Amino acid sequence: MMRLAEYRYSTVQGIRSQLLFVGQVEAVRMGEVVRVIAPDGRELEGEVLTVHKNDVLIQVFGECRGLDIHNTTVVFTDAVKQTPLSPTMLNRVFSGSMQPLDSKPMFVPERWWPAGGFPLNPTLRESPREFIETGISAIDGLTTLVRGQKLPIFSCSGLPSRRMVADILKYSRTPKGNFVVIFVALGLTHHEYAFYMRILEELNTHYVAIVNLAGDSVLERLLAPRFGLTAAEYFAFQHGMDALAVITDMTNYCDALREISSAREELPGRRGYPGYMYSDLAMLFERAGRIKGRTGSVTMLPVVTMPEDDITHPIPDLTGYITEGQIVLSREMHQQGIYPPIDVLPSLSRLMQRGIGEGLTRKDHRTVANDLYRQYARGCDLRGLAAIVGRDGMTEADRRILDFCDAFEREFVHHQTGRRSVLETLDLGKELLARFTPS
Repeated sequence: MMRLAEYRYSTVQGIRSQLLFVGQVEAVRMGEVVRVIAPDGRELEGEVLTVHKNDVLIQVFGECRGLDIHNTTVVFTDAVKQTPLSPTMLNRVFSGSMQPLDSKPMFVPERWWPAGGFPLNPTLRESPREFIETGISAIDGLTTLVRGQKLPIFSCSGLPSRRMVADILKYSRTPKGNFVVIFVALGLTHHEYAFYMRILEELNTHYVAIVNLAGDSVLERLLAPRFGLTAAEYFAFQHGMDALAVITDMTNYCDALREISSAREELPGRRGYPGYMYSDLAMLFERAGRIKGRTGSVTMLPVVTMPEDDITHPIPDLTGYITEGQIVLSREMHQQGIYPPIDVLPSLSRLMQRGIGEGLTRKDHRTVANDLYRQYARGCDLRGLAAIVGRDGMTEADRRILDFCDAFEREFVHHQTGRRSVLETLDLGKELLARFTPS
């Protein structure tokens, strides 16, 4: 089904919000980019959502006010969504449709790549290795992030995931220094948008920001992470940089996926989400990685806000199947004033071993992490016993472990300002272990 020219149709049969229903259409495909010409001459962009015989459903980007069924023209371009790419897009902010949001003119693209990326031969994948330092002790010391890994942050409503994302943006780095942050924000309120813009102004590292606001098109919410990951692949595999893609919040992405699925009148799956949500998320997350013969890497830190604090909800549940570990935030620790409120016990990085040790972080990293985890796990178990018999009914050794548990949360997990290097983190862990270990 090839077309050599654009086709124009004036057969709009209905308009509902940002959805257009067009009839009598020939030779069209799913995901095709269209131009919608309003009666006053304005041009809007859209994308084909569904095709049923000769009837087409189109999602329009932008405001549909002024469109009518008699004087609106739809132009089918026979092209899929492309991402404009250039080194000059560094330190710029774009919308979910890749339009500048920073009052600067649009850059001249060096090349165009499909927003969905290029299929990667699995035999060309190289195992993730070498760490990315986030400046947060509970991550760097105990759930180390590795170049090429995908490691989600599981948060809950009301927890400071926004502040934690800001710290990761400010403090993350790699030992080699050839580093870029790709920040994708989905469904932001204007208050959140202003907050992140202030953070981006403070960054000392290269970045590309793609921001989708709450009032923007839901289809842009689905495209924004694809644009961001295409930019990450471009800088990683064309320019040899280590790209860290921070995406917040994947729950908004999945809700947009459900909304589009409903517009297509598809049969719902678990809790109303489409049955293909797993494969859709996998197509995003599996774009992280390294390629043999290339020096760059794409690493992902997606944020998932768990609805109703339920880690078995379809979004975190499916995310956990695809990714290589998780960082879990705790409401109880947040209520105790601990920041960042990372719950160490359910958090893990399955690829941690490939990013730590001699020549990477420090020779004793694995030993320190194991000892801290072991002592803290014992302390958490003893807290349940202390609630029953009281501290006075416990042995001196048990009370020492309880004291270690409290100190670990207050001094190691908690730090309000600034960054800690991985060496400072390991030194602090060793000092804590020595302080509460009998001589």
